[in-house]
Amino acid sequence: MSATRKAPSRQRAIESLDIIKRFTLEISSINCHLEEVRQIWGKTLGISGPQWMILIAISDLDKDGGVPVNVVSKLLHVDPSFVTTQSKLLEQKGLLRRASSPVDARVVQMSLTDKTRKHMASLAEQYSAIRKFVFEEFDEKELTAFTAKLVTLNNRLEKVCLKVASDFDF
Repeated sequence: MSATRKAPSRQRAIESLDIIKRFTLEISSINCHLEEVRQIWGKTLGISGPQWMILIAISDLDKDGGVPVNVVSKLLHVDPSFVTTQSKLLEQKGLLRRASSPVDARVVQMSLTDKTRKHMASLAEQYSAIRKFVFEEFDEKELTAFTAKLVTLNNRLEKVCLKVASDFDF
């Protein structure tokens, strides 16, 4: 389809508030379900859903040197002080280690303990089955394209939040 033929149909879709409302409600619902799963998996270690996400982020990012607090906070879109506070609680539970960076002592590097790694490995089969079920409708190419569209939406929504916040700055 040519770009000129796409433009009017895209404009009609944008102007259709019903589909946009439905989309936002579906995204909100997806987030609720994801939060429920995080809470359930967090409970298996006696921690909260957000704490579980910190452990998952460290698991994904750590390449044998630990992960700085600010990297985890950016990935999770939370304030670094939240990650610092929660990581101290996770350290007290023996689920992660915190150490000063050998390069810059002001930077705290976080890494998982063996206990946490073993626990996550024990969930790998269940995670794989869930992942297969949830994403069975998508092949890799479709999921990549869909994710790229979601990234674009997320970036635009971040800009809208900044704009709205500045418009209503008291």
